[in-house]
Amino acid sequence: MGSVRSTVSGLLRKLHRHMAKHKVLVLGDSHVEVFSNRQFLFAFPKTYFDVCSVGGATVSGLENPRSKTQAFQIFDNALKEKDYNRIIVMLGEVDTGFVIWYRAKKYNVDVIEMFEQAVTNYANLLEKTNQFGELTVLSTPLPTIDDTSCGEVANARKEISATQKERTELTLRFNQAIEKLCREKNIRYINLDNESLGKDGVVKQELKNKDPKDHHYDDGQYAKLIISKLKYNNTRSPS
Repeated sequence: MGSVRSTVSGLLRKLHRHMAKHKVLVLGDSHVEVFSNRQFLFAFPKTYFDVCSVGGATVSGLENPRSKTQAFQIFDNALKEKDYNRIIVMLGEVDTGFVIWYRAKKYNVDVIEMFEQAVTNYANLLEKTNQFGELTVLSTPLPTIDDTSCGEVANARKEISATQKERTELTLRFNQAIEKLCREKNIRYINLDNESLGKDGVVKQELKNKDPKDHHYDDGQYAKLIISKLKYNNTRSPS
C-alpha cells in the first residue's frame, strides 16, 4: 500500500511541476526537504518547489574544491538550468550545530574565527545566487540535538562539547549576521527564530521530530511555520 501511495505521489508531483505557473528552486542541506511536504501544494497550488537538497552540505565547506558533498557544484548546476522563477536558500545547521565548533577545536582557533569564515562563505554564495533571480533566504533551523539524543547524526556530533544552548546561541547569532547581510544587499530574508525558540533558550518541543533519532524539525510543524511566513512576508508570494 505504501509503495502505491509513493507512486501516486510521485506522479502528482510530476504533473504539478508541468502545470505549475511558478517554479521555485530550493537550495540547501537535508532540512530543505520540508518543501516537499504536501502542505506547500495546498498553500501554493500554482507553485512548484523544486528541491535541490545536499545532505550534510555546509557553508564552511562551500569553497573547498575537495568538499565531500560537492554542494557548491551541485547548487551551481541547478542554478544554471534556469528552470525556475525564484530561488530559496537555507543552509547553516550543520555549521552552527557542529562544524564551526569542530574546526575551532581541530585548528586550535577561536570559535568566532570559524564563525566569521562561515558567514563570509554564505555571503559569497548568496551574492552569486542573487544574480540568477529573485532570492529569499530562510534562517537556519535551531539545534534539536541535546545530551540525551541518539542516532547516527547525534553520535557523529559527540566530538564537540558545546551544549545545546551554546549551539543555539551561535545559531541565533549566525542568523542575525545573515539577516543583516541580506538587508544590506536588498535580499529578502525570513527569520523564524522567534517562532522556534522556547522560553528555556532552546528549540520549542513541538518543533522537535517525533522520532528521537531524527535531528530535523517535525515536518508538518515546520512546513506550517514556513508557509505562514512566506504568505505573510511577501505580497507577491507564489500562489
